[in-house]
Amino acid sequence: MQGMSQTDPRYTIKGASEAQQQAVDFLASQFLLTDERLGSITKEFRRRMEEGLAADGRVLKMIPSYITQRPTGTETGSYFAIDLGGTNLRVLQVTLDGKGGVSTEHQKFVLTEDAKSRSLFDFTAQCVETFLDDHNIRPTGHQLPIHMGLTFSYPVQQTSLSSGTLVQWTKGLNVPGCVGRDVVRLLQDALLRLGLRVKVVALVNDTVGTLLSAAYSDPTAQMGVILGTGTNAAYYEDEANVAKWKSEGGEIVLNMEWGAFDSDDFSVLPFTQHDIKLDRKSINPRKQAYEKMISGMYLGEIARNVMLWLADQRLLLDGRSSEVLNAMWSIDTAYLSAATVDDSPDLSEIQQIIEKTLNVPESTLVDRQIFKIISILVGERSARLSAVGIVATLTKRPELLNKPINVGIDGSMYEHYPEFERIMAETVSHFIPPEQFKNVKFSLAKDGSGVGAAIAAMLAAKEL
Repeated sequence: MQGMSQTDPRYTIKGASEAQQQAVDFLASQFLLTDERLGSITKEFRRRMEEGLAADGRVLKMIPSYITQRPTGTETGSYFAIDLGGTNLRVLQVTLDGKGGVSTEHQKFVLTEDAKSRSLFDFTAQCVETFLDDHNIRPTGHQLPIHMGLTFSYPVQQTSLSSGTLVQWTKGLNVPGCVGRDVVRLLQDALLRLGLRVKVVALVNDTVGTLLSAAYSDPTAQMGVILGTGTNAAYYEDEANVAKWKSEGGEIVLNMEWGAFDSDDFSVLPFTQHDIKLDRKSINPRKQAYEKMISGMYLGEIARNVMLWLADQRLLLDGRSSEVLNAMWSIDTAYLSAATVDDSPDLSEIQQIIEKTLNVPESTLVDRQIFKIISILVGERSARLSAVGIVATLTKRPELLNKPINVGIDGSMYEHYPEFERIMAETVSHFIPPEQFKNVKFSLAKDGSGVGAAIAAMLAAKEL
């Protein structure tokens, strides 16, 4: 798709005033990106990758994970993991069947506000204790400690397979006194305070975990991508290409921290006033610029900014708002998903969202059509921009594209947002020659972040 056509029926509003249609056409021109525009963004993305491979402290951090092996899919045994994400924490027992398959037992805990702002590591240790006690597997004094992998979904400067210092908090967490400290040590101390015989032997980013999980089930996995609450990617790089790393001639998994792309100078991403407003009011302004255009945490807020911009011009909801709509983060990205696929004659699902959830007294059919178009535009831009990072990373090692190559993807945007997967894959196909693109397989690496940490613990055990 080269960009918006004035005749595209998706953006024509039945019954709209000329001013409403013009405003929507303007939004479409901002949010729908041509292949030419995406190509120039991809070129800059690659340049920033090369900078990050050469030295620390660049906008794309390209962090070595200390994982230099690929799982074979034939390993067996039971391994444990802690998966600490943006909204939930899970404790898992993962059993590898030796044929690329896994079975898991897990318990999910919702992060409390206190955990997000103060007591995160003690809260995590308590969750581990609950899991071990509930499953009656808590090691006693004469038993060997349980070895666990930790998936930690925040930027960490890894210093070994089992240590790493926190670079910054993202995704709404802000626990004081942790930046610059070893997160494994902080967790290990909390586990010791509870008297738990648990040793954290591997620290992985959620994206590295997704890659390892995909690689256990399919050895051709080259990339792990998260497209959910946040976004990031990891991939296997030839050690010789990583100037800042002491090469031993093999491969190493790099955690790209790609959500930060273009955060330093806002020069290439397609910023609109709605993105700038979101960034300015976020808890991490001028950070995670790429993530803020792609990931589920932010898309609802972009849509809300667009709605208020239209309402302020009396082009939406007759200029009305509500206390709910005026509040930041009041539009969940799930509402946009639902709106995108509402094909009922009177757009009744969207009517529910506007009038019941957002508490705006009434909406017209034109209002609902505009809400649907906003949802489509924000989602399509997200999917097209996601393809940029995938293309830049896959073409970094073009020789691997001559044989089957798997991209494992986890996250709610990829799995649930309507048309996301199709638009993303189609966009990737525009930038990779057909004879190579046919080798590329996108697969859902379901629960990659949890299973991946257990696989990292297994790889760590191989080295012990």
